[in-house]
Amino acid sequence: MTRDLVPIPRRELGRAGFEGLPAIIGRGGESAAWRFVEFFTASIRNRNTRAAYAQAVTQFFAWCEKHRVHALEDIKPVVVAAYIENHPGAAPTVKQHLAAIRMLFDYLVTGQVVAVNPAHAVRGPKYVVKRGKTPVLTADQARTLIDSIKTDSVVGRRDRAIIGLMCYTFARVSAMVNMRVDDYYENGKRSWVRLHEKGGKRHEVPCHHNAEAYLDAYLDAAGIREEKKSPLFRSVDAKRQLTMNPMARTDVLRMVKRRAMEAGLPSSTCCHTFRATGITAYLENGGTIENAQLIAAHESPRTTKLYDRTGDEITLDEVERIAI
Repeated sequence: MTRDLVPIPRRELGRAGFEGLPAIIGRGGESAAWRFVEFFTASIRNRNTRAAYAQAVTQFFAWCEKHRVHALEDIKPVVVAAYIENHPGAAPTVKQHLAAIRMLFDYLVTGQVVAVNPAHAVRGPKYVVKRGKTPVLTADQARTLIDSIKTDSVVGRRDRAIIGLMCYTFARVSAMVNMRVDDYYENGKRSWVRLHEKGGKRHEVPCHHNAEAYLDAYLDAAGIREEKKSPLFRSVDAKRQLTMNPMARTDVLRMVKRRAMEAGLPSSTCCHTFRATGITAYLENGGTIENAQLIAAHESPRTTKLYDRTGDEITLDEVERIAI
């Protein structure tokens, strides 16, 4: 993909000969090339979605070239349908690829590059999820993990605050690593956290007293409480000292894996585990799915339900009733 999808000035696009763009887009001329670049840089704001869609449409156009479809106007519904039908990926991947192709051609249609969207009439595979696959810890396991972290260093206090925050606010790791110091604040007599979620949404959640204690301990040890606009959770250098750089999601994942292994917990434990763990613990303690949805900032209660594992033990008990 061109320069990692960084927009190229129109005056440079022609001189570059559309280098790095799919050949089919390049053959469509400058309008097609420019519209293609704008689709990823101006239309899609989420970086992860942008990367996934870029990979999807690149694979599709490579498939078209392989099957001697060399021009945008030659891509008909039957071509898209053949690609989807023969896609080797799992159903969720195939549906995502179709969505990417459909959105791109919508953008090309509105830019008057092509007349119709060939993906509109194509249907993807059916895929219904009633139970999520995210690994979940029990409340006791989560407590064991948090308590196993030594807090005699700023790194230990940071890691405890990170895991505690994900458990008690159901926060996504992407929202958490983007937090600044002033995203943990007082409102009345309570502390709150402000999470910047997907799609530019700002989500504010009251802070559980345990999470509040973990964050206060970390901020006091780090000495960054007054640096309001700086990153809240920071990476460390070779000397295990905090830097001015925010942690990346991969940094948090490595930390979680290491801490879980040290606590003797399953190797499948990941950042998203704590979102599912927190939701399950909340529902087991009498919380409602509607309020869990609000805390998790889900669009639909059906999404929240995917994280609910409260029925697992009941199901097992019922199965054991089969006396043969």
